[in-house]
Amino acid sequence: MSASRRSGTTDELGPDEPEPDRSRTGCDDAPAGPDGSDLLAALLDGMDAALCAFDADGVVTHWNREAERILGWSAAEAVGRRGFAGWAVRSADAEDVERRLLAAMHAPGRQVHEFALLTKDGGRVLVRTQSAAVRGPDGAPAGLYCAFSEVHAQIDLERSIALSEALFEDASWGVVLVDADLRPAVVNAHAARALGTGRTAALGRPLGELLSQGVEELECALTHVLAEGAPPVPAEIWVGVRTPEGERRRCWRSGFVRLASPLAEEPVPLGVAWLFVDVTDTKQGEQEASLLRFRTNQLHRAARAAAECEDPLDAATVHLDFALAGFADHAVIDRLADDTTAPAGNASAAPPADDAPAAPARLVRVAATPAGGPGPSLRTGRTALPVRYGPGHPALQCVERNGSVRATVGTAPPEQAHEWALARQWPADTVHALCAVLRSRGRTLGVVTFLRASGRAPFERPDTAYAEDVAARIATTLDLAALTRETRP
Repeated sequence: MSASRRSGTTDELGPDEPEPDRSRTGCDDAPAGPDGSDLLAALLDGMDAALCAFDADGVVTHWNREAERILGWSAAEAVGRRGFAGWAVRSADAEDVERRLLAAMHAPGRQVHEFALLTKDGGRVLVRTQSAAVRGPDGAPAGLYCAFSEVHAQIDLERSIALSEALFEDASWGVVLVDADLRPAVVNAHAARALGTGRTAALGRPLGELLSQGVEELECALTHVLAEGAPPVPAEIWVGVRTPEGERRRCWRSGFVRLASPLAEEPVPLGVAWLFVDVTDTKQGEQEASLLRFRTNQLHRAARAAAECEDPLDAATVHLDFALAGFADHAVIDRLADDTTAPAGNASAAPPADDAPAAPARLVRVAATPAGGPGPSLRTGRTALPVRYGPGHPALQCVERNGSVRATVGTAPPEQAHEWALARQWPADTVHALCAVLRSRGRTLGVVTFLRASGRAPFERPDTAYAEDVAARIATTLDLAALTRETRP
């Protein structure tokens, strides 16, 4: 090639230089690519399904490697044969198989059949075929192609697809596919209802937008599954679900399965399949039963320990100490002053006038836990000085109603909660209170008050029932203490 040709200043050719062929690539310097037959052969051999093709006379024109793997016949042995008769099917079945195959050339769409084909070593394999016509330029049938696979492999695929569709349509438990970024990619109807959102509204959103509590634990579990695989047993996760009505606290028993691509040479995680079922009612029932057993055992142990106390007031503090375990942080026992306690049915006592205002109850401290922190209750000794409870104090309301009273500061700021507790003569860290009346022999003897700090939940109805059981036992010991004091010489 001349210098002028190399420099690109002229396009003239020498007398002996042939004209370059630009018809394939359209570029002088581009390398020639594979021709159509090479590309078609590569595509056919790379298919996951077995494929063969026939011309209009039923002669095999194409045979890929998957067909060779299933039946054992190589492409060189298969191409050029007419139909399957005499080599790939039994003679008795050849006519029926050929008729059904060639019928696909004149039928619209794809035709699905199941045939028993012969392998090269004489075995039989049941295959499912999909056949369709190949049209020529004029639209007339020029042959047909037939894709086939072993029936059991096809059934496994159909089962997998049917299982996926059933899980995302009819499953009675939640199913969520989470991608590698820990965002929902697919959500079934049950999971959407549990999350309080629509099936499409949850897609692609961070879990923190759907759940107010339990997000860290759930994301930790998903990350572990992506890295290490599924855990051996289901996990029970407490979550807070954001709903238009407010937060709902639920317990979900969850199972996790790591998803990997079947097309990659090495496992590539596609995400995690998260399956869960709501077990909130079951867990709450178990917790309530466990709590009831514990409290019953505490009452039993307290009764046995109190029976060994010589002083009834010591027995009262024993009942109080056993009740505090797992129930409250502090407790106080206040009894009515002697001049405000009258036995039931005392005929000698003059009835108050109808227009006379009722005298406010005066309560005297009998025992209390240490104010600085939880600990055993201590008797305060004999004193006639009443506790400085202001009007409307929960303990006074308890005496007036002869029933339990619950009080809480709610979600007030710490400074306000501190003032609220000190104003009621309670420890400064108190945020929840429960007052139970002490009654024995038809008389009100006083009040026992249980107090909780901010780390505990407010008192509920089951807590009230337990506090009343404890109060009945304390009232009996206080009544016995008064009787002992009266009969003591």
